[in-house]
Amino acid sequence: MTSSGMSRRTGLAVDHPVGPDPDGATGGAGTTAPGDSAGKPPPAGPAVPPRSRTTSRSLSSWRRFKRDRFLLLLALPGVVLVLLFQYVPLIGNVIAFKDYQPYLTIWESPWVGFDNFDVIFNGDPAFLNALTNTLVISFLQIALVFPVPIVLALLLNSLLSERIKRVVQSVLYLPHFMSWVIVVALFQHMLGNAGLYNTWARAHDLPLLSIIGDPDLFLALITSQVVWKDAGWGTIIFLAAISRVDLELFEAVAVDGGGRLRQLWHVTLPAIRPVVILLFILKLGDVLSVGFEQIFLQQGPVGLEASEVLDTYVYNYGIAGGNWGTSAAVGLVKGLVGAALVLGANKVAHLFGERGLYAKW
Repeated sequence: MTSSGMSRRTGLAVDHPVGPDPDGATGGAGTTAPGDSAGKPPPAGPAVPPRSRTTSRSLSSWRRFKRDRFLLLLALPGVVLVLLFQYVPLIGNVIAFKDYQPYLTIWESPWVGFDNFDVIFNGDPAFLNALTNTLVISFLQIALVFPVPIVLALLLNSLLSERIKRVVQSVLYLPHFMSWVIVVALFQHMLGNAGLYNTWARAHDLPLLSIIGDPDLFLALITSQVVWKDAGWGTIIFLAAISRVDLELFEAVAVDGGGRLRQLWHVTLPAIRPVVILLFILKLGDVLSVGFEQIFLQQGPVGLEASEVLDTYVYNYGIAGGNWGTSAAVGLVKGLVGAALVLGANKVAHLFGERGLYAKW
């Protein structure tokens, strides 16, 4: 029986039949390549220099530039605006080391070294009061205000009716588009001594509320204002993160007998954890900035001792008081502390296996 007949009966394919091939080479396991019958390697051809990695990278970058040139042109105005209004003004930080006077240029003002930092190093009472108030307000906003959008997003996601969800979202988003002037005016007209509630309480012989202008209630007042204004808007990012969760994961937990709480704990919260960490790190960068407009508009009836923060201190003592160098020094320290907190928090996130703001190098 021939080899072709055996292959048809057994179903095995014969790739290389035994016997001489047209080129004179013998098939089978002991087959040698042409020119290698004597056990010598084939003659080497002309040496081709390896392609430079730098050249390939440069060509690749140039090709990407040509491919994305229209998108880069669209992004160019935004890049120019960022450079002009974010990076070029950083040159003005040199004022922190000079006795700057408005009628002189920055370069003509005399150098004073670190004299403008004396309010920080020597512990000026007004600066320490502003720093203490800033840290207390920042702690309250991180502990009480930051979790509110997460809770609202989870509650909105649990609503079954899409129509009700849209109505609730619209109501929660609306205060974000109001300026702080309008928000403060609304709270004063509602809770002020001559506000809507106290007017109604006088007409019905009920006790009055003295919230606006009370230094002891100032922290509670500004915290509630921030929650009312920005909590709804903050739910957008968390709702977007929740919408990316695969529905099959919820079904798998339900098949295993898990209820809504187990789905929340094992599926939803792990899915939004990277977003929570990212926003928390960014929040730490603004730990020394608690909002200038909101507090400045309400400082009059409360007083500086209860309401002075670093942002208003820079304005009241530095700009309004004519101490331009001191205000620049305080602002420079604020920026450095914020950058250090962001980088440190991002490093801690890497230690716990999270990506943070950027991947680990």
